[in-house]
Amino acid sequence: MSTTGREALARARRIVVKVGTRLLCGTRGQFNLKRMESLGRDLARLWEAGRQLVLVSSGAIGAGVGRLGLARSPQTLPEKQAAAAVGQGILMQHYETVFAPMGITVAQVLLTQEDLRDRKRYLNARHTFHTLLRYRVVPIVNENDTVAVEEIRFGDNDTLAALVACLIDADLLILLTDLDGFYTADPRKSPDARLISEVHEITPEIEALAGGCGSALATGGMETKLQAARIATGAGIPMVIAGGMREGILGPVVGGEKVGTLFLPREDRMQARKRWIAFNSPVQGKLYIDRGAANAILKKGKSLLPSGIVRVEGVFETGNVVSVVDPDGKELARGISNYSSGDVELIKGRKSQEIRAILGYKDYDEVIHRDNLTVMLGL
Repeated sequence: MSTTGREALARARRIVVKVGTRLLCGTRGQFNLKRMESLGRDLARLWEAGRQLVLVSSGAIGAGVGRLGLARSPQTLPEKQAAAAVGQGILMQHYETVFAPMGITVAQVLLTQEDLRDRKRYLNARHTFHTLLRYRVVPIVNENDTVAVEEIRFGDNDTLAALVACLIDADLLILLTDLDGFYTADPRKSPDARLISEVHEITPEIEALAGGCGSALATGGMETKLQAARIATGAGIPMVIAGGMREGILGPVVGGEKVGTLFLPREDRMQARKRWIAFNSPVQGKLYIDRGAANAILKKGKSLLPSGIVRVEGVFETGNVVSVVDPDGKELARGISNYSSGDVELIKGRKSQEIRAILGYKDYDEVIHRDNLTVMLGL
């Protein structure tokens, strides 16, 4: 999908919709069944029109808080995990109740970051989603809060939704929130707040407008939605923030009407493998490069050769993802290294034809081949 504005949204076939805790549970953890039913009808209309849908739904911890009768939101990780264990079943039970009368089959998919960092598990998840969508099932996705620890948590479902959109090659990501879109200020506090209809680039000025986090039960605010926008638009996927309090909002969004805030995607849509490199795989080290290598990568789409590397930082193995840093100290790219950090230390600054003499072997001319290199500037 090219960046032709809202008219392109009508062509979106595969759509990820994220709904937050505040829409489903309010601030006290009690489910708003009327709103869930409204959301179900809204999604059903898109499903009946032949769209493929994935619903990323918060609410498990909030539901657990309500069922357990807790006076406050859980503070520690074990408390959150316990609330999620209670609430996730309640969440899915409600979705089954909502969607079954409409003839829609749903599936529960729980993910952690580790599932998307590991290349094999990432591909397994991708194949599962594609199969479910082929069967006309609506996957309902949430973070696996019951087992996730801090090191493997997404932290918020806005980020999770963006990563799922990348995982399944979605055409559109919609984040439903308790606000009508992205504003110049918090409209609940400032009467001068103005809705921004379209964002062409996430500038420092846009970032400054994001403000703080959401409610006590929610884990994100506009800051996390901007992070989701960076991921989605960087992968060539348009994203819309829209007001989930309004019944029937999805139809106007997908129809290209001027509702909510549209974040326009970059023109060149990333390949699935490069999206995984950019957003899912942990960075194990850094390669600092000279100006010539930076220009070759950025302007000519070239591979990274050992001759352009001036410094190696960190310990990594062959096949690990590393960050490529330009002479100004900015992260230029990420890529899969063909050599370990020890070997790169030995061949940095040298020509490719010298690799065999230095290491005693040469599997590749490039330290990072351009097919395994993702430019990060501008993301």
